[in-house]
Amino acid sequence: MVTPTRKPTPELRALGSLFYASLDELGQFREVDPEELPEPARRLLWHDEHMTETVEAYHDSPVDVAVLQAHHTPTHYSRRILLNRQSDGQVVQFGIVRLNLSSLAPHVREEIERQETPLGRILIQHNVLREVRPMSLWCVVPGPNLRKLFGIDEDSRCYGRTALIYCDGLPAVELLEIVTPV
Repeated sequence: MVTPTRKPTPELRALGSLFYASLDELGQFREVDPEELPEPARRLLWHDEHMTETVEAYHDSPVDVAVLQAHHTPTHYSRRILLNRQSDGQVVQFGIVRLNLSSLAPHVREEIERQETPLGRILIQHNVLREVRPMSLWCVVPGPNLRKLFGIDEDSRCYGRTALIYCDGLPAVELLEIVTPV
C-alpha cells in the first residue's frame, strides 16, 4: 500500500520550531504507514513503550542522555537530546521533548530538569502511571543538523515518530523521536 505524501502535522512543526527556525534544518518529513517502515525501524518505533527501553533492548546496552539544548517557560520544559549507548557512546536516537510541567510531581520534574537521566527511565523509576500513544510515523530525509548529529550522509534515510505520553491520565509529554539508521 502506498501512502500519499502529506505535509508535516502541526504537532511536528510545533516541536521542530522549539529549536529550529525551519524544520528543513532537521530534515524533510513524510508521514508513512507502519507497513512502509523497514525493519528494524518498525520494531523500534511502532509500539506503545518508552523509547529508552526499546533502544536499550535492541542495542543490548543501557543508554545515556545528552541534552543539546533546553528551554523553560512558566508552563513547559523542552529539550533537544541524543541517546547514546553506554557500551560505546554511539548515538542511537535524536529527540525533541516538550513536557507540561503541571502534569508531573515536583520531584519528578526536578529530576528531569537535572538532565542526567533519560525521560523514560525517570518516569518508570518513579512509577508514574503513563501511557505512550504513537501519533505519526515519519520517513526522514536528514537535513544538515541531523546528518551532523548522526554522522551520516545526505543519501541516508532515517525514521521517526511523534508521540504523546499521558501521565496519570493527562497529556503530559509531546515527543519527536528519530532513530539512527541501523
